[in-house]
Amino acid sequence: MSPAIPSRRRVVITGMGVVSPNGIGRKAYADALRAGRSGITAIDVFETTGLKSWAAGQIRDVDLTAVMEPAELRRVPRMVPLALMAAREALDQARLNFAENDLESRRRIGVILGTGGGGLSFAEEHYKRCFTGQAPSLYGITAGTYGNLSSELSIALGLRGMSHVISTGCTSSTDAFGYAMTMIRAGQLPMFLVGGADAPITREIVAGFERMRVISTQRRATPAETSRPFSADRDGFVLSEGAWMFVFEDRDHAERRGATILAEVLGWGSTCDAYHRVQIAPDVVEPVRAIELALADAAVDKAEVNYVNLHGTGTALNDRLETLAIKRVFGPTSGRIPMSSTKSMIGHPQGACGGAGLAATVLMMSEGFIHPTINLENRDEACDLDYVADGARETTIDTALLNCIAFGSKNSALVVRRESLA
Repeated sequence: MSPAIPSRRRVVITGMGVVSPNGIGRKAYADALRAGRSGITAIDVFETTGLKSWAAGQIRDVDLTAVMEPAELRRVPRMVPLALMAAREALDQARLNFAENDLESRRRIGVILGTGGGGLSFAEEHYKRCFTGQAPSLYGITAGTYGNLSSELSIALGLRGMSHVISTGCTSSTDAFGYAMTMIRAGQLPMFLVGGADAPITREIVAGFERMRVISTQRRATPAETSRPFSADRDGFVLSEGAWMFVFEDRDHAERRGATILAEVLGWGSTCDAYHRVQIAPDVVEPVRAIELALADAAVDKAEVNYVNLHGTGTALNDRLETLAIKRVFGPTSGRIPMSSTKSMIGHPQGACGGAGLAATVLMMSEGFIHPTINLENRDEACDLDYVADGARETTIDTALLNCIAFGSKNSALVVRRESLA
């Protein structure tokens, strides 16, 4: 007789931390999302003269010395203290403030960080020094190498489990969630600090996106109106920064230690169009398949999904093809599923965007609303789904699909469920 196949470990979220352009901390983020409040402003971290793009989702009024000493801040990319600030909030909510001598507990939690730009901003400054005859930074290599970024969190927090970085462009944090879930299911570790962080607002990066013609250059007088997913008058995404971190945990482990469970992570799917460095394949076969793989992994029927957190960047091609992919997956019922784009309020934080969407979704599940897609005043005829365009909607989200699409033909999707249904 064949041995019985053990039941699959269930993965839950027990902590969450947020550093977003429209709200620092979980409560501020939830309040901003419900109010439809934008965090996009005119860029003031560098001189924009000569650029057509001038707006971004910047983190303002934050004291990074609260998490790192001033000397240390000069040795790491900006995304590191942002991630550390969000991580501390997540660990605190999960009640994981380890004692100094609690070595075994520290070995039982790993770090998986998703980032698109990583330490690129720090590397730019390092090479500027080299090219202008100055001594290179002692930390130029370590800070500019992606693999060290998760180590910064592990070192600062004393976490001894595996420490990995996932960098797959805009799907980075969604893929980090998938890897953490897979590791927990496999019994590698019972807990992970996992999430996304990016801080790509530099002159060189903005200029690069500007040349690609994918970034917004309009509405100089009204920066909060520049991110306009699914609107006929959109003209590209708005670059942003931020960090959204979570504690993923084996459900049995969480219950044994009396942790509060926020939501359950059910499934993940990831595919590649193998089509183009930047563009999405027009047949949307692989974005559809990523969603279907996530639903199958979650053992969830598509009829159970009653909210979709969209990638929704505000570029013409992305918005139309994502809409088409949703229609292909859900068929005649697609128009009855409420969905929204968090990027309409915060811009596009690159590899951290999946984290922004997951934090928004978990908060909405907890508080009973769906945040709006703001600035959707003149709808693209090809974008005809329910994007919750007229203010927040008071309703219950039971099972949610979160969708991400990245440069390099990558597609990833995640399925989560409200805890009371788990």
